[in-house]
Amino acid sequence: MKKFQLGEFEEIVILTIGILNNEAYSVSIKDEIETRLSRNVSMGAMHTALKRLEDKGYLKSFAGEATEERAGRPKCYFEITALGKKAMRYSKATRDELWKAIPKTVMQINLAN
Repeated sequence: MKKFQLGEFEEIVILTIGILNNEAYSVSIKDEIETRLSRNVSMGAMHTALKRLEDKGYLKSFAGEATEERAGRPKCYFEITALGKKAMRYSKATRDELWKAIPKTVMQINLAN
Protein backbone atom coordinates (compact mmCIF):
# COMPACT_ATOMS: atom_id res chain seq x y z
CA MET A 1 0.00 0.00 0.00
CA LYS A 2 1.77 3.07 -1.24
CA LYS A 3 -0.59 5.73 0.06
CA PHE A 4 1.06 5.89 3.50
CA GLN A 5 4.63 5.41 2.35
CA LEU A 6 7.24 7.49 4.18
CA GLY A 7 10.85 7.87 3.13
CA GLU A 8 13.47 7.15 5.78
CA PHE A 9 14.25 10.81 6.47
CA GLU A 10 10.55 11.75 6.34
CA GLU A 11 9.89 9.10 8.98
CA ILE A 12 12.68 10.48 11.18
CA VAL A 13 11.31 14.01 10.80
CA ILE A 14 7.70 13.11 11.62
CA LEU A 15 8.78 10.99 14.61
CA THR A 16 10.88 13.89 15.88
CA ILE A 17 7.92 16.26 15.53
CA GLY A 18 5.98 13.81 17.71
CA ILE A 19 8.77 13.88 20.30
CA LEU A 20 8.94 17.68 20.33
CA ASN A 21 5.15 17.99 20.40
CA ASN A 22 4.28 21.70 20.72
CA GLU A 23 7.89 22.88 20.25
CA ALA A 24 8.44 21.50 16.74
CA TYR A 25 9.86 24.12 14.38
CA SER A 26 12.58 23.56 11.78
CA VAL A 27 15.60 24.41 13.96
CA SER A 28 14.34 22.44 16.97
CA ILE A 29 13.58 19.43 14.75
CA LYS A 30 17.05 19.62 13.16
CA ASP A 31 18.75 19.93 16.57
CA GLU A 32 16.76 17.02 18.03
CA ILE A 33 17.62 14.73 15.11
CA GLU A 34 21.30 15.67 15.29
CA THR A 35 21.39 15.07 19.06
CA ARG A 36 19.45 11.81 19.11
CA LEU A 37 20.93 10.22 15.99
CA SER A 38 24.39 11.84 15.84
CA ARG A 39 23.54 12.71 12.25
CA ASN A 40 24.19 16.03 10.51
CA VAL A 41 21.11 17.55 8.90
CA SER A 42 21.18 20.46 6.47
CA MET A 43 18.46 23.08 6.69
CA GLY A 44 17.77 22.50 2.99
CA ALA A 45 17.04 18.81 3.58
CA MET A 46 14.93 19.71 6.62
CA HIS A 47 12.80 22.25 4.73
CA THR A 48 12.38 19.86 1.78
CA ALA A 49 11.16 17.05 4.05
CA LEU A 50 8.81 19.36 5.96
CA LYS A 51 7.31 20.67 2.69
CA ARG A 52 6.89 17.13 1.31
CA LEU A 53 5.19 15.96 4.52
CA GLU A 54 2.90 18.99 4.50
CA ASP A 55 2.07 18.46 0.81
CA LYS A 56 1.14 14.83 1.58
CA GLY A 57 -1.22 16.09 4.31
CA TYR A 58 0.81 14.52 7.13
CA LEU A 59 1.78 17.83 8.75
CA LYS A 60 0.15 21.18 9.31
CA SER A 61 2.16 24.34 9.92
CA PHE A 62 1.18 27.39 11.90
CA ALA A 63 2.86 30.63 12.90
CA GLY A 64 3.89 31.17 16.50
CA GLU A 65 4.37 34.44 18.30
CA ALA A 66 6.64 37.04 16.75
CA THR A 67 9.84 37.36 18.75
CA GLU A 68 12.38 40.13 19.14
CA GLU A 69 15.27 37.70 18.64
CA ARG A 70 13.84 36.89 15.18
CA ALA A 71 13.40 40.57 14.22
CA GLY A 72 9.65 40.34 14.74
CA ARG A 73 9.18 37.27 12.56
CA PRO A 74 7.21 34.35 14.00
CA LYS A 75 8.53 30.79 14.12
CA CYS A 76 6.75 28.29 11.88
CA TYR A 77 5.62 25.34 14.02
CA PHE A 78 4.53 21.92 12.79
CA GLU A 79 2.00 19.44 14.10
CA ILE A 80 1.08 15.97 12.92
CA THR A 81 -2.33 15.63 11.28
CA ALA A 82 -4.71 12.67 11.68
CA LEU A 83 -3.53 11.42 8.28
CA GLY A 84 0.09 11.78 9.44
CA LYS A 85 -0.67 9.69 12.51
CA LYS A 86 -2.15 6.99 10.26
CA ALA A 87 1.00 7.08 8.13
CA MET A 88 3.14 6.72 11.26
CA ARG A 89 1.12 3.73 12.49
CA TYR A 90 1.29 2.14 9.04
CA SER A 91 5.05 2.66 8.88
CA LYS A 92 5.57 1.15 12.35
CA ALA A 93 3.32 -1.84 11.60
CA THR A 94 5.14 -2.49 8.32
CA ARG A 95 8.55 -2.38 9.98
CA ASP A 96 7.38 -4.55 12.87
CA GLU A 97 6.11 -7.19 10.40
CA LEU A 98 9.42 -7.17 8.54
CA TRP A 99 11.40 -7.54 11.78
CA LYS A 100 9.17 -10.44 12.86
CA ALA A 101 9.75 -12.19 9.52
CA ILE A 102 13.54 -12.32 9.95
CA PRO A 103 14.59 -15.80 11.13
CA LYS A 104 16.20 -15.74 14.58
CA THR A 105 19.32 -17.38 13.17
CA VAL A 106 19.95 -14.35 10.95
CA MET A 107 20.08 -12.05 13.97
CA GLN A 108 22.28 -14.30 16.13
CA ILE A 109 25.85 -13.15 16.61
CA ASN A 110 28.56 -15.75 16.29
CA LEU A 111 31.17 -14.69 18.86
CA ALA A 112 33.52 -17.50 17.82
CA ASN A 113 34.60 -15.69 14.63
